[in-house]
Amino acid sequence: MTHKIIIVDDHKMFIDGLTSIFEDINSIDIVLKTDKPKTVLKFLKHTDHIDLMISDITMPEMNGIELSRCIKKDFPQVKMLMVSMHNNPSMFHQLKQNGVDGYVQKNASKAELLKAVKTILEGKSYFSDSIVKAYKESLFTVQETKQSHLSTRELQVLKLIAREYTTNEIADKLFISKHTVETYRKNLLLKLDAKNLAGLTKHAIYLGLI
Repeated sequence: MTHKIIIVDDHKMFIDGLTSIFEDINSIDIVLKTDKPKTVLKFLKHTDHIDLMISDITMPEMNGIELSRCIKKDFPQVKMLMVSMHNNPSMFHQLKQNGVDGYVQKNASKAELLKAVKTILEGKSYFSDSIVKAYKESLFTVQETKQSHLSTRELQVLKLIAREYTTNEIADKLFISKHTVETYRKNLLLKLDAKNLAGLTKHAIYLGLI
């Protein structure tokens, strides 16, 4: 089975490099190489099924994330692999939110690139260990910062909330009033940027309180 692939990048040298990697792989057919994202959108409207688009993220005409958003809206069957030198933790969240199927850095090995392509064409996602690690470390740092702003009493209340204690039960256990418990609950929602009790429970689990 031959897979049709599009490559979009504003650096010709990188496009040439990818082309050389795929030229000996009979199952890969590069049907379009361009430095203009809008050309990709026009091409998709007038062509048969495309399996995968490999795209840079930072491009002058339209960035890769915007391009992926447009493609997923109008051509949801197209898989997308982003390549970039960036390793920003927030990027991982943006890529996942916009339906991107994978990400590798431009300095990745040929073996990793081919592994990413193979994995994505098999219907799975592939994100390089470096960006996943950076994302997880950033989450841990955020959680540590949030925990450092909680008092001992707030941590006690959070732990009991996560264990599904009622307001009355928390008040009795900590020898404080129901009103004080509610005040702690409101403060916890604000400090942890949680929307509800389920959100508080998730934070408690992450902080190792339960």
